[in-house]
Amino acid sequence: MDRRRFLRNLLSGATVVALGPALLHGADALAGDPAEFSAGLVDRPYLAGWRQVSANAFGPTTVQIEGRLPANFAGTLYRNGPAWFERDGFRYEHWFDGDGMVHGWRFGDGAVTHRGRMVQTPKFQREQRAGRFNTMAAGTTVPGQVAIRNNDDANTANTSVVTIGGRLFAMSEAGSAFELDPDALDTIGPVTWRPDLQALPFSANPLRDRDGSWWNFGALSMLGGSGLLLWHIGADASLIGAHVLEMDAPGYLHAFVQTDRHLVFLLMPYDFTPSGSFFESMRFAPQRACTVLVVEKAAPDRVARRFEVDFAMAYHFGDAFERAGEIVVRTVHHRDVEHARSPHRAAMSGHDGPAPAAQLAELRLDVHSGRARWDLLGVTGIEFPLFDARTPGDRSARLYMPTTEGETGAPYFNAVQMLDPASGRRDVHRYGRDILAEEHVFVPRPGSTRPDDGWLVGTVLDPTRNRSGIAVLDAQHIANGPLATAWLPYAFPLGFHGHFAQTGA
Repeated sequence: MDRRRFLRNLLSGATVVALGPALLHGADALAGDPAEFSAGLVDRPYLAGWRQVSANAFGPTTVQIEGRLPANFAGTLYRNGPAWFERDGFRYEHWFDGDGMVHGWRFGDGAVTHRGRMVQTPKFQREQRAGRFNTMAAGTTVPGQVAIRNNDDANTANTSVVTIGGRLFAMSEAGSAFELDPDALDTIGPVTWRPDLQALPFSANPLRDRDGSWWNFGALSMLGGSGLLLWHIGADASLIGAHVLEMDAPGYLHAFVQTDRHLVFLLMPYDFTPSGSFFESMRFAPQRACTVLVVEKAAPDRVARRFEVDFAMAYHFGDAFERAGEIVVRTVHHRDVEHARSPHRAAMSGHDGPAPAAQLAELRLDVHSGRARWDLLGVTGIEFPLFDARTPGDRSARLYMPTTEGETGAPYFNAVQMLDPASGRRDVHRYGRDILAEEHVFVPRPGSTRPDDGWLVGTVLDPTRNRSGIAVLDAQHIANGPLATAWLPYAFPLGFHGHFAQTGA
């Protein structure tokens, strides 16, 4: 069977499962109560991080920068996150279900201009017209669901955003990337790189290779099929290739990691028992080992090595490197399956919940012996690790990530840190007790070649003053605090991932 025919058949079979009655016709609604959430917000202002947006568009709004930006710091930070949680007295109970809003923070002439727009997916437009949620969701059982043709009809485009070849894409996990206008943030529509790849998953965490091309995967198990769809996209956003990698059993993954030579996928085992929403039906199987697939970039149509390692939940990865016959992968390691599957479920309902219980870990893959193991590094209270991609492929990178420092008014991050796992060195800036700090993106200093020579740019939420903001820090002097900060006259909920499109890069 040729590749195109194989993918067509795969999609056809997957669609049947995705439209199965168990997923389309949940029983009783299990959603949260908007009134209960609003009552909780009075006593816990930090819940503004999970509050419904007040409009489907913000800005353009220009605010003056406090402090001073480096002269050659220029570009736009794009961010994405769930933002529309309530309709007609029905509130999603899972954070991941909210429809996506993309933000653009553009730096120029001593000011920041912010713009935010709901991604106009078919799901969002259909539910706007209906005045209620009527589409299957990942983590909430929605009553009265309408039939859908494929996963793009239920696509929220709410997880991440990236620019490739000057084009802007908003992504979730189970469907296509949605293209947006990079200036106005208006939605252009779902991207089909090739006709037989229409509506197939394009994950929210693509990786840029050193040659400027991009790797990504699609988890076909989320469609009810099997295998991983491996994407390779050129620096000009054209398709280089698409390959299906076979898996022995269902395995869930949110992201992956790369070295100079290899792509590494960590598959968390689960059993699927139809019972409402996708997450409610998915039962992780901690009694089984995780499978690790290693693919050579030079031969992306097959799995080069398989490993097994003790079960753990891992959504977000930092760096990976190869040295002395070993691949080392850094990731955020969860042991609490339920909390990892439904983070901040209590916040979605207007209640206090636990702080993240993850810690930094190294996954060590011995290429010669075929053995794999976890090394826990004892660094807790972290998420969303990023690093300077210019770091050589045979050494570990410094990691930049939000964290918790000192007293905090919320079960969320209030600081940003640099951590060098090789030396143990740590550098941290605490924004304040009541500030919620999000992912911070590394931006290289133009003209520099030395790793870690650059800045961090990240967004923050000040719920006590009902405002969202952005900060720029020197990556080598984080403890000195932001070089520049800008605050908007309004607030919007927390997001997940961002991407900095550097002017002239």
